[in-house]
Amino acid sequence: MRNVSEVIEQYLKHIIHQSTDGIVEIQRNELADQFDCVPSQINYVISTRFTLEKGFIVESKRGGGGYIRIQKIELNAHGSVLDHISKTISSHIDQSASEGLLYQLEESGYLTPREAAMARAAISRDVLVIKLPLRDEIRAKVLKAMLISLLSR
Repeated sequence: MRNVSEVIEQYLKHIIHQSTDGIVEIQRNELADQFDCVPSQINYVISTRFTLEKGFIVESKRGGGGYIRIQKIELNAHGSVLDHISKTISSHIDQSASEGLLYQLEESGYLTPREAAMARAAISRDVLVIKLPLRDEIRAKVLKAMLISLLSR
C-alpha cells in the first residue's frame, strides 16, 4: 500500500503532465483537504519530491489567496541538458542532489534505468568513503564525467 506522500506526488505529477504548459498552481489547504492530511504534509511532498535537481521549479505566494506553483523543467535540447548538468553539479554535489539529477535524466529519457543505477552505485557515499567536503568534490567530477560521456553518444 502506498503512503500519502506517494499518492500526493503521483497526483501532482499527473496534473503537471496533463497541463499544456507543464505548470500547475495549487492551494496547499485545498490539496490537504482533498487528501485528508495536514498542510505540512503537502509542504513535505513538495520540498522533497519537487526539487530543482529532480527537474522542478517551485514558487509560492503566501497569504490569503496564496498558491504554490510547480513547473516542470523540460530538457528538450542536447545543449540545454549539458548546461543543466553543469549548473547542477558545479564543483561539488551531495548525494541527494546527485540522485535527484539522475532521477530527472532518467525520467526525461536521457539515461536508461541501468545507466542511472550504475551512476548511483559509482557515486554512493558507501563507495566514496572519504570525508566531506572532498567526497562531494570527487562525486561531482565522477558524475559530470559519466554524464558527459553517456550523453555524448
